[in-house]
Amino acid sequence: MSKNYFLAFDLGASSGRAMLGILENGRLELAEVHRFKNQMTRIHGSYYWNIFNLFEELKTGLKKCVSELGIQPLSVGIDTWGVDYALVTAGGRLAGLPFAYRDHRTDQAMEQFFRILPQKETYLSSGIQFMQFNTLFQLFSSVKQNDPELKVAEKLLFTPDVLNFFFTGITKNEYTIASTSQLLKPGRPEWEPKLFEAAGIDQKLGEEIVQPGTVLGEVLSEIQEDTGCGAIPCVAVASHDTASAVVSVPAEGENWAYLSSGTWSLLGIESPEPLVSEKSLEMNFTNEGGAEGTTRFLKNIMGMWLIQECKRIWDQKKEMDWQEIVELSNAAEPFKCLVNPDDPMFLNPGDMPEAIKSFCKKTGQPVPETKGEIARCIYDSLALKYKYTLGQIETVTGKKIEKLHIIGGGANNEMLNRFTANAIGIPVVAGPTEATAIGNIMMQAKALGMVHSVQEIRDVIRNSFDVKTFEPHSDPGWEKAFGAFCKML
Repeated sequence: MSKNYFLAFDLGASSGRAMLGILENGRLELAEVHRFKNQMTRIHGSYYWNIFNLFEELKTGLKKCVSELGIQPLSVGIDTWGVDYALVTAGGRLAGLPFAYRDHRTDQAMEQFFRILPQKETYLSSGIQFMQFNTLFQLFSSVKQNDPELKVAEKLLFTPDVLNFFFTGITKNEYTIASTSQLLKPGRPEWEPKLFEAAGIDQKLGEEIVQPGTVLGEVLSEIQEDTGCGAIPCVAVASHDTASAVVSVPAEGENWAYLSSGTWSLLGIESPEPLVSEKSLEMNFTNEGGAEGTTRFLKNIMGMWLIQECKRIWDQKKEMDWQEIVELSNAAEPFKCLVNPDDPMFLNPGDMPEAIKSFCKKTGQPVPETKGEIARCIYDSLALKYKYTLGQIETVTGKKIEKLHIIGGGANNEMLNRFTANAIGIPVVAGPTEATAIGNIMMQAKALGMVHSVQEIRDVIRNSFDVKTFEPHSDPGWEKAFGAFCKML
């Protein structure tokens, strides 16, 4: 069988890359073609994404694939983080730079919105976890601030939809990314009119919703000229990065959960239908769209962002590598202090080490002073939050989770994997680390008829990538720490 090439563009909040997938004889290989930084741009006190620079980086990735590797991919696909969007005018131009979800304009948005549509009704209408930066609350904030962009907007496109539009000229909303907005009906590719109405937004902004694995169209002739590529199709993959990552979980059977570990920790299960109830509302779980009509029942947990931001601050004095941080953490006293990773003060504090210290002082705990103590506090707290969240999932579903699959970049952190296994008391299977790019590539292959189901995709992934299993070891320290953690929450 000949080799089949697919190019995945995988964009995160801090970096992006173009990854080449080579599918041959039921096995997948990966090669990194291009990597670039992504960061919020602060202008007059507000935070934005430089969407045009991201587009140029994607074109650079495609050009490198064609010119340096001599490979014309069969298709391209784009995935990104959720909730963020751009407004497009009738003339096909962006009405302005897209806001970044960590912008502070939504700090009071949820409380104000619930005066119009109560919290319970909002949740039962959407099934989405309440986070102040959900698209619903971003749009509501723009209405409250009389944003002039809304006056000229004709279409609402989420970040991967925007980039697909730049590549093809076609405007569609892909289902998995649209489902992060809190504007859809639970588990269905349909807009919920009452949510638009409550936000003061015209529902006509929403485009046709397409399923992951839809061929949108060929890249524009100007893209072909700029990159040297041929008339290749652009596929709407599972465009939310977590949705792509879940496609690549190398799981078998049932009673497993996944943790997509990166800047955010997305911990949940794959469900055949949405789980929307007063209990899931109380626990603030989300029901986002997945491939083949599944629902990703999960909790967004502020993940590696905490340690990434600490490293950013520490690097200003002297640059550290990640191994040094892990070694300092491993040597520090366990459970000296704990934080709730999802406390709002950690969303975008500017100085994360000081925010960690402030939280510990405010909650009457010993204050971590050294880098090792701060890092250990974060890693211990994340493992305990994973245990807490798995317990919530079991309460809602009535089923015991027997295995946790950790995918994404965080699967490389063996210390945290070990902590997590010991904390939750069940095996942790780590890998693949490039889960999102793999899911993106395999949904392209599915769109082109080279695989036919997510189950077949997972068979390919198990044949292609090694994983590492961490068995739990009994340590009464974790149970004692978990009791203190629960009291703190």
